[in-house]
Amino acid sequence: MSPTIIYIIAGYILLMILAYLIQERFIFKPEKLRPDFEFRYDQPFEELFFEVAPGVRINGLHFKVGKPKGILLYFHGNSRSIKGWGKYAKDFTRYGYDVLMVDYRGFGKSTGKRTETDLLNDSQFVYDTLRARHPEDHILVYGRSIGSGFATRLASDNTPRYLILDAPYYSFARVVKRFLPILPLRWVLRYHLRTDLWIKKVKCHTYIIHGTKDMLIPIRHSEHLQKLNPRRITLIRIEGGRHNNLPSFPEYHAFIRDILQE
Repeated sequence: MSPTIIYIIAGYILLMILAYLIQERFIFKPEKLRPDFEFRYDQPFEELFFEVAPGVRINGLHFKVGKPKGILLYFHGNSRSIKGWGKYAKDFTRYGYDVLMVDYRGFGKSTGKRTETDLLNDSQFVYDTLRARHPEDHILVYGRSIGSGFATRLASDNTPRYLILDAPYYSFARVVKRFLPILPLRWVLRYHLRTDLWIKKVKCHTYIIHGTKDMLIPIRHSEHLQKLNPRRITLIRIEGGRHNNLPSFPEYHAFIRDILQE
């Protein structure tokens, strides 16, 4: 074997090791908050902590309305914290729904080491807490971007009223493969988030909202998801919408209104 080939193989192995070790920095971009940070919003809310495991606390914000029609459990994207995402609660409270937003481990005030299994278990713990206080037909699950995988898994294992997905991915590996096509993701990637498998088991109706100009997660991901369960999935296209600007479109809010007022 020539030295050149040896160098190429060694470089490839080194690339795989680096990708395995540092992928968290690219997948998750959390904003961390001090334990004494005070949230401020111009609508009623309560700060909550979920003790999911010894030494692990999940922080959440429960935005409240009078006589709620139900409660929407919101899983946000891969950046910031509920400090910034909280402003989107108005998109749902204006139609008479409570909203519970939670931070993933290592985001905001939430603590604990992240793994895919632990994040999925955390979401189920929060859902179980809601289910103890609300009938399931009053619970809606909303997943934005990376949160769409956690939301879909929850809906596949439970029976909420609706599942709403905002710019979801077919599977997380398919997203990463666009940017790292040469790596064996089956072995290197620590987060697979198989939305494609879970959505087949979802029993409630699913609404998918996706921008037609989304360059990070192209709309074809949602089109392929819809084909997996077409009778229970409605795909809503936001013409010209990109990955991070759907709430700036009046059509987005019109569709949310229609979904929540059904």
